[in-house]
Amino acid sequence: QVQLVESGGGLVQAGGSLRLSCAASGRTFSKLAMAWFRQAPGKDREFVAAISWSGGTTYYADSVKGRFTISRNNAKNTMYLQMDNLKPEDTAVYYCAAADRVADPEGPYDYWGQGTQVTVSS
Repeated sequence: QVQLVESGGGLVQAGGSLRLSCAASGRTFSKLAMAWFRQAPGKDREFVAAISWSGGTTYYADSVKGRFTISRNNAKNTMYLQMDNLKPEDTAVYYCAAADRVADPEGPYDYWGQGTQVTVSS
């Protein structure tokens, strides 16, 4: 079993930045494929970004490409999402997800965190 705990959410003005973290435990972190998803009120959960076990390959949704950067530190069992130039439409609960293996970077994933709220004011 894998436990995932997100942190770093908050309230920020449009154009600002936030850095989310996802701390993992319960499994060898360096062997996990990881990703970030988000869910806005009244909308389905959507894929944001994914990263391979080594960190060498990353994937992004078109809506965040060029503004968000996913990364991981396997020595610290932690994944990150650096979010720059935030927009009001980025407001959502952000979830980290993990899987032993995925055929598609958008999932499905086996393990999920509890989420962290990101609110971007205009």
